[in-house]
Amino acid sequence: MFAFIGRFFSRFWRRPFEFKELLTQMDEVGTKSLTLTGVVGFSIGIVLAMQSRGTLARFGAESFLPSMLSLSVIKEIGPVLTSLVLAGRLGAGMGAELGSMKVTEQIDALEVAALKPFDYLVVTRVLACVIMFPIMTILTDMLALTGGYLEAWLSDGMDVRVFIATAFDTLRFVDVAVDTMKTSVFGFIVGIVSCYLGYNVRGGTREVGRAAMQAVVISSLLILLADVVVVRASIILFGDISGSA
Repeated sequence: MFAFIGRFFSRFWRRPFEFKELLTQMDEVGTKSLTLTGVVGFSIGIVLAMQSRGTLARFGAESFLPSMLSLSVIKEIGPVLTSLVLAGRLGAGMGAELGSMKVTEQIDALEVAALKPFDYLVVTRVLACVIMFPIMTILTDMLALTGGYLEAWLSDGMDVRVFIATAFDTLRFVDVAVDTMKTSVFGFIVGIVSCYLGYNVRGGTREVGRAAMQAVVISSLLILLADVVVVRASIILFGDISGSA
């Protein structure tokens, strides 16, 4: 696995650059996943607002609902949930696609023809995940906050200007930047793990299915572990929202 990662870093900046295939994979990661992540984000925003309202009301803090929503969604729920959803969709797809090409000897044929299949198949998919995961996270966060505002408007008639002002009052730019860009790390994990398992399948079609399943499981596990490391590192470097390190 480490050799595979090293091969990626030694290859992704070298010519020839497969820009057309990269755009195709970005479309696969982004546009074709938009409906799934959008529904998840919108639903989470509404549900989180509904379930938090009662708790906040007990302490007379309903006015803090927008702030609580923005902190929860932007700092943790949005990035992690988006990455896990994409890991489930893309991990299985990449693992199965590359695994099928491996067992049918298509990858071997490309290598014999000196067409550099690693650059075409692996580098483009990993880079597409690294680039598109933060973009998909931003869209999911926006839809989650939209869902939260919709619930607040239907329940209390909250004005949109009050919601926006309160939601972003306690957020710092570094919080938004770090917690959004950490999904590039998650995207790299999903891409490299899925491509590694698919690219190195041995056996028949049964092993292809196993590789697809392992890609989802291992990617999801590593995302959660990486989140712990990234969050702790960001707190050490930039402090938390209270301003203390």
